[in-house]
Amino acid sequence: MDAQWFSAPEYWLARELVQRGVAAIYLIAFVAAGRQFRALIGEQGMLPVPRFVARVPFRSAPSLFQLYYSDRFFAAVCWFGAAVSAGVVAGLINVVPLWAALVTWLVLWVLYQSIVNVGQRWYGFGWESLLLEAGFVAAFLGNDDIAPPLPALWLVLWLVFRVEFGAGLIKLRGDECWRDLSCLDYHHETQPMPGPLSWFFHHLPRPLHRVEVAGNHFSQLVVPFALFAPQPVGSVAGVVVIVTQLWLVASGNFAWLNWLTIILAFAALDHTAFATVLPLGDPPPLSGPPLWFAVLVLAAAALTLALSYWPVRNMIGRGQRMNASFNSLHLVNTYGAFGSIGRVRYEVVLEGTSDTLGAEPVWREYGFKGKPGDPRRMPRQWAPYHLRLDWMMWFAALSPSFAADWFRPLVNRLLRNDAATLRLLRHNPFPDAPPRYVRARLYEYHFTTWRELRRDGAWWHRELVGEYLPPVSLDRQRSSR
Repeated sequence: MDAQWFSAPEYWLARELVQRGVAAIYLIAFVAAGRQFRALIGEQGMLPVPRFVARVPFRSAPSLFQLYYSDRFFAAVCWFGAAVSAGVVAGLINVVPLWAALVTWLVLWVLYQSIVNVGQRWYGFGWESLLLEAGFVAAFLGNDDIAPPLPALWLVLWLVFRVEFGAGLIKLRGDECWRDLSCLDYHHETQPMPGPLSWFFHHLPRPLHRVEVAGNHFSQLVVPFALFAPQPVGSVAGVVVIVTQLWLVASGNFAWLNWLTIILAFAALDHTAFATVLPLGDPPPLSGPPLWFAVLVLAAAALTLALSYWPVRNMIGRGQRMNASFNSLHLVNTYGAFGSIGRVRYEVVLEGTSDTLGAEPVWREYGFKGKPGDPRRMPRQWAPYHLRLDWMMWFAALSPSFAADWFRPLVNRLLRNDAATLRLLRHNPFPDAPPRYVRARLYEYHFTTWRELRRDGAWWHRELVGEYLPPVSLDRQRSSR
């Protein structure tokens, strides 16, 4: 096929960055799934996959695990997906025929779709759908056998538009602090999982927080339209998205949401934009696609156009939803984040004891890898890796009902010193024998001041709010059944 309008060889480097970047996120996602699934959704997990697929039909949650499940098979899917993803990062799809490159991308999409669709609460966040949609679109960017198809690049930009504009709209319609520019007085402190720089972001002068929010509104409500403008405007818009997303990367841990948005935004940059900062020659000579591939690209574009009705209706409607998939394949979703901002941070702290409750038991605290616990421990950077249990503990503190189906199973596993569960934690205070009792307490956390940090070496100070879960033991739980 030689139609000049269809091919965009000037975006060859953008394609390389988008495809290898999406594959890198796939790699991280598969590794995270392989390392965490046994305690979360394994056969003996808190929300087991076999129990889920027994009540949810295939059409509602299409997955390989609807056909067969075992922990060994799930692990094989994870590590095979990680291996294929690593191959794509290394350039695998550029040394195989075009049809094989397409199949490789679709294999990754099917494998991760299978995980997400049985992942239940642990996989119920927007970045899962974003990765699936990005992986599907990346398949139609081709490989080094052809020039990047322009319709496929538009699909990538349409995805970036929905991520950014949807997030901007939900803020504008949501919490009034977004409208009076005060949300960042609280957000850096109350976000789900602060990073190592979040303390410093929180202590920026309030006028700068106002500038941050105003800049966010501009980058999410105005700039996305410029992604589709002629060059060099499109490239400038892409750079604005990349820079603002890097600011979010520095200020917190949001799994791969920001990193994947950055990767996709490179699709707006042409060869000239890259050549302004990199010593690049002319674009390599690339031919047009074969007819069969062009037909598939146009079919994917037509499918996206048809499925866009629901996210567009959601964005312009009054009852906008933050993150939603309108089909079981997670194609053409709606996105958004932090429509409301908490003013106070609560944390659930889990403790165990080997003593009896009659005397004065010594309670020892379990340490999590990412979520705040020990006030003296500096917050860590984990994104784009995703700590699913740590993230969900933030929701547990906000609403016990949200954690009703998995929190007691978590406690049960701590009472047994379950190895898979303990691998999700940073510190187990009972390495030799399981505790006799486990309890949970609710604390209010605040960042310390500059003076307190220098004096005490503490990043947080916390105050006890009350009991979240009274002391429980395996014997008591058995007797209550």
